[in-house]
Amino acid sequence: MAVYGLDIGGTKIETAIFDHDLKMLKSWRIDTPTQDYQVFLNTLRQLVEQADEYTGERGEIGIGMPGLITPEGQSLSANVPCASGKYIREDLSKLLSRSIALENDTRCFALSEAVSGAGKGYDRVFGAILGTGAAGGFCRDGHLDKTRQGFAGEYGHIPLPADIQAHYQLPVLKCGCGLMACVETYIAGPGISRLYQHFSGESISPEQWVIRLKENEKCAQKVLKCHLDILGSTFASLAKFIEPDVIVLGGGISLVDEIIDNLAPAIEKYLFAGFRAPLLKRALHGDSSGVRGAALLGAAINEK
Repeated sequence: MAVYGLDIGGTKIETAIFDHDLKMLKSWRIDTPTQDYQVFLNTLRQLVEQADEYTGERGEIGIGMPGLITPEGQSLSANVPCASGKYIREDLSKLLSRSIALENDTRCFALSEAVSGAGKGYDRVFGAILGTGAAGGFCRDGHLDKTRQGFAGEYGHIPLPADIQAHYQLPVLKCGCGLMACVETYIAGPGISRLYQHFSGESISPEQWVIRLKENEKCAQKVLKCHLDILGSTFASLAKFIEPDVIVLGGGISLVDEIIDNLAPAIEKYLFAGFRAPLLKRALHGDSSGVRGAALLGAAINEK
């Protein structure tokens, strides 16, 4: 039976059709309707119906989207405001008369990379997205590590260490989640801009920072050092908590060579003496990892 993966983002929805061997047959993207819940639901229904028409089947469905999903199935998503507080799985299942798997998009990414990506062959895989946000998921033996409340893996909301804050005299910022000094506000894309402005007074984009970094500009180098300290400390805490064999990184910031090339020693700086950082790899499936992971969850519906 065919399986469909839907990766819902704040701006785009990617739909992909896979065969039973998880070979992608077709994929396409449309704009995400974010303001009207009924329009949002009907858009998802139409995407599934288009996939059904293409395959001639009623395929299985897996959906990944940003935000949290409560144990009761309520979605909480700042990126798709019309869906926040709604019971998407329940509502869409009724609309389509079939079961649906729904999960946080970063955990879909982690599952994809653990099963058939850069983490394949490792028992303990942490998938970490580092782009406009910072979040991830943990897989053991090719299976997503499910927790009671479903927010495990939100490494971006570990607090900024006091010693790093004091050393760089960083402002204590309020995170969009409502907590104070979450590392996401310093290490994700917008955080890099904040760091540069903090050190120089100038506001630039993360892309401009990368250009200046390659030009060996002094302030850009200082931002890199601070960023590596925060990210290294965060991943060291992650290693102490769950000790993954490999951390697979995705998202735009993970493409910056200067970060990836220097991350292992930055992690080891905050580990116990004599211990090594987990293996670090870039995602194999890139932007398609989320939709692939969603499809994997959809394919598992009838296996339960």
